[in-house]
Amino acid sequence: LVDSISLAISGSGRVVHLVIHPIMKVARDPQGRLLEIGGSAAAGRRESWMHVEITRMSDRDEFALLTRTLSGVLADVRVAVEDWPPMRERLKTLVDELSRPPLPPVPPTELAEVEDFLRWLDDDNFTFLGYREYLFDSVAEPAHGPLGILRDQAHPVFGGLRDLSGLPPDVQNFLRRGELLVITKSNRRATVHRTAPMDAIGLRRFAASGEVVGIHLFLGLFTSLAYSRSPHSIPLLRLKVRHIVERAGLAPASHDGKALLHILDTLPRDELLQTSEDQLFETVIGILNLGERQRIALFVRRDPLERFVSCLVYVPRERYDAALRERFAAILAEAFAGELSTFYTHLDDSPLARIQFIIRTTRGKVPAVDDAALEKRLAEAGRSWSDRLEGAATAALGEEEAHARLRRVSSFPIGYQSRTDAGQAVADLRRIDAVLAGSPLEVSLHPKERGELPGLRIYRVKDPVVLSDILPILENLGLRVVAEEPYCIEHADDVAVWIHEFQLAGVAPLTTVSTAIVARFEEAVVAVWIGRVENDRLNRLVLAAGLSARQICVLRLYAKVLRQIGTAFSQAYMEDALNAYPAIARRLVRLFEIRFDPDRRADPALSAMGEVQAIDHALDAVESLDHDQILRSFLTLVLRTVRTNYYQRLPSGAAKPYLAIKLASSEIDLMPPPRPLFEIYVYSPRVEAVHMRAGKVARGGIRWSDRREDFRTEILGLMKAQTVKNAVIVPVGSKGGFVVKQPPASPDELRAEGTECYRTLIRGLLDLTDNIRAEASAEHRIEPPPQVVRYDGDDPYLVVAADKGTAAFSDFANAISAEYGYWLGDAFASGGSVGYDHKAMGITSRGVWELVKRHFRELGTDIQSAGCTVVGVGDMSGDVFGNGMLQSRHIRLLGAFNHLHIFIDPAPDPAGSYAERQRLFELPLSSWADYDPRLVSPGGGVFERSAKSIPISAEMKRAFTIAEDHLTPAELIQRLLTAQVDLLFFGGIGTFVKARSETHGQVGDKANDALRVDGEALRAKVIAEGANLGVTQRGRIAYAQQGGRIDTDAIDNSAGVSMSDHEVNIKILLGQAVATGALGAEEREPLLVQMKDEVAALVLRDNYLQGQALSVAEAKGPAAFNRQVLLIRELEKAGRLDRALEFLPDDEEIAARAA
Repeated sequence: LVDSISLAISGSGRVVHLVIHPIMKVARDPQGRLLEIGGSAAAGRRESWMHVEITRMSDRDEFALLTRTLSGVLADVRVAVEDWPPMRERLKTLVDELSRPPLPPVPPTELAEVEDFLRWLDDDNFTFLGYREYLFDSVAEPAHGPLGILRDQAHPVFGGLRDLSGLPPDVQNFLRRGELLVITKSNRRATVHRTAPMDAIGLRRFAASGEVVGIHLFLGLFTSLAYSRSPHSIPLLRLKVRHIVERAGLAPASHDGKALLHILDTLPRDELLQTSEDQLFETVIGILNLGERQRIALFVRRDPLERFVSCLVYVPRERYDAALRERFAAILAEAFAGELSTFYTHLDDSPLARIQFIIRTTRGKVPAVDDAALEKRLAEAGRSWSDRLEGAATAALGEEEAHARLRRVSSFPIGYQSRTDAGQAVADLRRIDAVLAGSPLEVSLHPKERGELPGLRIYRVKDPVVLSDILPILENLGLRVVAEEPYCIEHADDVAVWIHEFQLAGVAPLTTVSTAIVARFEEAVVAVWIGRVENDRLNRLVLAAGLSARQICVLRLYAKVLRQIGTAFSQAYMEDALNAYPAIARRLVRLFEIRFDPDRRADPALSAMGEVQAIDHALDAVESLDHDQILRSFLTLVLRTVRTNYYQRLPSGAAKPYLAIKLASSEIDLMPPPRPLFEIYVYSPRVEAVHMRAGKVARGGIRWSDRREDFRTEILGLMKAQTVKNAVIVPVGSKGGFVVKQPPASPDELRAEGTECYRTLIRGLLDLTDNIRAEASAEHRIEPPPQVVRYDGDDPYLVVAADKGTAAFSDFANAISAEYGYWLGDAFASGGSVGYDHKAMGITSRGVWELVKRHFRELGTDIQSAGCTVVGVGDMSGDVFGNGMLQSRHIRLLGAFNHLHIFIDPAPDPAGSYAERQRLFELPLSSWADYDPRLVSPGGGVFERSAKSIPISAEMKRAFTIAEDHLTPAELIQRLLTAQVDLLFFGGIGTFVKARSETHGQVGDKANDALRVDGEALRAKVIAEGANLGVTQRGRIAYAQQGGRIDTDAIDNSAGVSMSDHEVNIKILLGQAVATGALGAEEREPLLVQMKDEVAALVLRDNYLQGQALSVAEAKGPAAFNRQVLLIRELEKAGRLDRALEFLPDDEEIAARAA
């Protein structure tokens, strides 16, 4: 009773915490009411009381269900106990009837064994739970009523026994077979004593004709005593065992004979009882033949009533575990279209473990199963993961290579093994070897079969991949990650290799993705990871359009160009447009490749025309006007590209890590004026750069810009000024600039990165520039760059110079020039170690000073002998400012500022301050903080620009007309710029003066918006622009209209340009002399040095004459206006001047000024 109740509760999913079950004597009245416990009730009846504590329940439906279950169990216990004696009595009666005529039509030996077996059951070897008599195909009621739990006519045992016609023929034949006794299992589990499928003992009834007409069925459980008895002592079994041993022909004392007896002794008793003698013989001989072989074997017994299949599975003991058992159960259940009912595991000293699986089946729906094929399935499932890996590796790599690779791997985590089949693991081994050999990352994309999620594996040595780093890359490639599982694979060299497995969802293109696109995707992930490709949404075109990462870089480059020329569309919006129309994106790249593939045999012009027509047709289907404009802008840029290094390769054969294109800018209406003749745009994830030229023969410096968002605007303004400045030399204006896109934090690392970015720009320029080769006949021929298709004719002249941030970079440029074998050699970049050092010569500042001296001479002052108050922008370490402040010993520098400090000296001593400025100029990397404070006049000092506020001394107030006691650094700088001084000297980078009519946004120098003042507010007598764009053109006009004296940066600092041009031309001439033998190579450099002073004198003479020409023109005044207007009109007509762009007044304004 206690067992039955406890099992029922446990079967309902509840945990039994406590059971108290005393047996007590009680007294009750006729209605069953409790009167007394113990005491005088000792003569009463004994009752079993139970108190059971279980897991807390709160659901009323669960209470009701458990109540019904326990009520049913108690009812079963009650009827089983009540009918226990009648059932045993019925069994004895049937045994007695067997010995009385008419005898059953079975052999006497079988009859005797059945009688002994039935008596053995009654000898405490069987727990009787129910009895019922069945009559086949008869409407008559049995003579004896049902007993025990079979009192309930609805209680299922087999089903169909009352009418065999509804049963399959095989089942009918089994039930009507001539064997006297049937031993099998019921469909139903016992609720009494223990929960297990109940055993059914059937005694067939025979008619006088010998036909089976019914069956006496006893339902119950074999006791534990029965299961522990030797089969040699159990009737029926002893006969089976003796027959099998005899059929085997083995001596009981022999090795195999003993083994056979052991098998029979240890086989499940149910199998011995329920299996026919012939099938049992085949099974035990099969088990005997297994011996100690380490293999998996299967023995199947099918229930004749098709209710279950019993499967005995033998497996090497060391391989057995719960996971393997579950795999076996799943395979067997699938094979027989059933479900696992129960299993029993047997482990002894044998090297083989045995698992018996009982698979519940449905009558009439049990498929025919090839037992041998099923055994092979189990054998495959039973192979260890290591076995399968070794087999797959051997098949894929060969035995020797497989053994070598597997030996290098210490272990694979259990989680990895559970999620990775052997074929995938072999593929992983290749990837592991790749990362161990130095690959920064390996990627494997698996487009799964229909109904499964695609998978992605990423491999990395030593350190795991940080999800925050990799997820944005995958998402920008169009993937949606729903899960990630990391595995650490220990290598034999104590090196860890990490494998990250990602599950992906919502990735439509992966259902039909090709092998080639998978490879491109994997390459793209690695390229983005190592920084060779930028991480943005254009990368989605790998899967959407089938483009490679390098092909996408072409589109990304054009997007960067559009942003720099001022398109109204953001980078993200352009990415959306291209992703919305991947077919057009693919055609744009195809058009680019058709035009520039040097190995293309077909006519590129004709092919390109067809592709353009296809793109135009596709654009007609674009619904959004914005998207249409964006895509047509890309098309325009592709068609106006005249050269690219896209097809050039490094010596290793790899693609270059940067991309360069040459644009015919003058033909691109999208570009703002002034439009250069050509510009080269260089792009990589590390750097973006542009180099513009107003003509084919042009020169100008290259600037390290910090304006990442609009550096082209900055460079365009500089090129415009350079074009004016270059009026004193033959080449027209050009200008280049670059931005460092990934600036390191430390100054040293930043300089190193800037140097590399500069080198990339120079390489990009020379990649697209023609060379000149001298022939033996003294003729020269143009040599186009390798793997470059040209649409612009010959273009061999390219020279560069220093600018902001690149003063010391000329040697880098010339080294690359030599590497490329460029015809200009070290004339390519002026001012290098073999050239004229502008800072050492002070040539730019000396040129500026020629103009400054003229201004003051015209004001009646000789500043070389008289004092001159100055406010400046810059510091003494700079070329222009440092040299400029040493041009006169009578300079009284009241104040200056750079990006770090503000220097104030209200009443400087000219001699002492000059000497200190000289010291700072000669001190490497000096700043205003190095200025000796003892030499600063009272009330002055050096102040940090990062300070919250600066106290204003009385001396500062008098010197700069300041009323406040404190000013912010920006406010103090504005007071310096508007101070009443003789000279305002611009020697540092930035635009600090505009016109009142201009906005800061129009100026385009956001870094100095807080400092900038209006030209109308300036009080300096003279402005010198040693640096470019210190004052806007409108600001100059506004200042000049207030009576200030100013030229332009193009005039003031043109000496540096002129000096560089002289150097280039001299080097070209000397190079020719060296080539012809007229000059020895060792004589060239000394001759350059010898000519230095003479060249400087010629340059300064030009500056002097420029200033004189301007003074003469100014002296003519309004009388020259008519001729000047006519010149402006002619230049406009020729397309060489844009009056609005140069901020020149219209004719009416000129007339008004003349009046």
